[in-house]
Amino acid sequence: MTDIEPDTPAGSQAGEDTFDLAAAGLRGDGAELLMSVEVLAAKLEHALPGQARVERRGGGLLGRGQKRVRAVRVELGTAAYLLGVEGERVEGFRERQVGGISIKRESLSPDEWIAALTADLRAEAERSSQARTALEQLLR
Repeated sequence: MTDIEPDTPAGSQAGEDTFDLAAAGLRGDGAELLMSVEVLAAKLEHALPGQARVERRGGGLLGRGQKRVRAVRVELGTAAYLLGVEGERVEGFRERQVGGISIKRESLSPDEWIAALTADLRAEAERSSQARTALEQLLR
């Protein structure tokens, strides 16, 4: 998943490996998978304020337990990335948008979701210093 360009600074490779490890956790199952989603959601919220939204719900009786991630939505240009958590199942989607209206929605496995989001973040980072900063924060 990591494509290091020959002119990429050596220091950024370690960050990309860190992000790859977080993404690799999405291949797990059960509690490990849910913990990986929690970590990824927190990273996205921090790195992409205003573009990443995380929905959390309380667990247990009357919602008094620890709040867990139920959905993650990341808006990048003409794409919206959605990651939904239902029990121990995680589903990913990418929506293509025109004028704020979704014109295409495709289902993605968690691995595909991470790969597509990372590719779009890298493309956006080439055009925007704000996106570049966000990507660097994600890769820490």
